[in-house]
Amino acid sequence: MSSKFLNLNPEKQERILNAAMQEFAQKGYANASTNEIVKQAGISKGLLFHYFKNKKQLYLFLFNHFVEVLMEEFFEEMDFSERDIFERLKNIMILKTRVTTKYPEVFNFMMSAHLEQAADIKDELDNSTAEMLQSSYSRIFENIDVSRFREGIDLPRTFNIIMWTLEGFSNQAIEKAKQLKNGRWDFDEAFKEAEIYVEMLKDSFYKE
Repeated sequence: MSSKFLNLNPEKQERILNAAMQEFAQKGYANASTNEIVKQAGISKGLLFHYFKNKKQLYLFLFNHFVEVLMEEFFEEMDFSERDIFERLKNIMILKTRVTTKYPEVFNFMMSAHLEQAADIKDELDNSTAEMLQSSYSRIFENIDVSRFREGIDLPRTFNIIMWTLEGFSNQAIEKAKQLKNGRWDFDEAFKEAEIYVEMLKDSFYKE
């Protein structure tokens, strides 16, 4: 991505990013039109491709940009003084709801990216998502209280089981969203169900 885009004034950057985000979220990568993006952003097509080499580069920049925005917001508000891993996971689910409510259009785009199947960008999206998850997990487990776990338990494998369970639950919910015509996920219902899994994990790994 050309550094020239980052040198634009913030207002113009925001217009371009918002126009692209809405177009990709509504139509998906393959059907999104750069003509519509530049129309909504109020710039020429030549200028858009002056900043971004092609539609793929624009999409991937957009995805990585908003991942950074959401993660920064998320971890700034996360309470790391809560050292119980399961209480922390519950707080994470509440915080996710709050962040998605605050940035509904951004989250719609991110959700569409998770559902994206275009071969041109899928590998890059998968790699970026894997890196994001790995980075997030290391911070989520930072400075937790391990004294509440049962004696002799294999903590690294336990942490893997916890995150694999919740990641699998999230993937299942995304698969359900794929079956919906509007692609909208019932977050309240999903998070209530996720909390049941959290309680089951707590019962399995904590001392009586």
